[in-house]
Amino acid sequence: MPQTKPAAASSGAVPLDSAVSVRNVSKNYGAVEALKNLSLEFPRGELTSLLGPSGCGKTTLLKIIGGLLEPSAGEIEVNGKTVSGPGPDRAFVFQDFALLPWANVIRNVSFGLELRGVPKSEREAIAEKYIGNVGLSGFEKSYPHELSGGMRQRVGLARALSVDSKVLLLDEPFSAVDEQNRRKFQEDLLALVRNENKTFIFVTHSIEEAVYVSDQIAILLPRPSRVSEVIRPSGFREKDVENIRRDPEYLDIVDQIWSSLRTYAE
Repeated sequence: MPQTKPAAASSGAVPLDSAVSVRNVSKNYGAVEALKNLSLEFPRGELTSLLGPSGCGKTTLLKIIGGLLEPSAGEIEVNGKTVSGPGPDRAFVFQDFALLPWANVIRNVSFGLELRGVPKSEREAIAEKYIGNVGLSGFEKSYPHELSGGMRQRVGLARALSVDSKVLLLDEPFSAVDEQNRRKFQEDLLALVRNENKTFIFVTHSIEEAVYVSDQIAILLPRPSRVSEVIRPSGFREKDVENIRRDPEYLDIVDQIWSSLRTYAE
């Protein structure tokens, strides 16, 4: 089992209430072992980042949790129910936005509700709420080609929020935007974690990003992937977000994780 520990001077016990449980999951692609006997708990209402070198299986694990891939062995439970495929309890935010190019913003955001048969007036009211929450009020009638990359990513996030899934799966959602927008998105994500009462599972390659946004960080090792360590960087979470990146504990945790991963850096 992976070691779970607070990082640096962090205090606070690891929560026992898990929204998602991964138990002895393996995934093989022919003779290639992508994941091997991987187990991990995702605390309810928190953001857990999956961090590790390229090709270590982060996105594979996310897709298995989402029901888009079937594990070769092991099982996934979401809120006590075994995952056997995609379901309304989980929603994806993709790296490449995955928007409908022929639909405007409000149609894109409400599309999941439309598939569920929610009446138009109701689904558009819900969509408008989340469009406002992600800072896109006034762009409801715009089309994806009229938006910047950062704005399109906000549409994808609003769509995931609008269906009210309890678990949000984010696959490197900020990798395609510039650094200024990326930092703003990180701050927005922290606000969503505080306010939405959902469980976030976040794939990233950035150590600094993972430490900044996460309640829990799972470090994955190269394939066949397994969890080597779980870090809970909670000591500075209550501080003002503007000062987190200058906090000595934040810097210590970034350095600690880099020391763990540098062996595998290319």
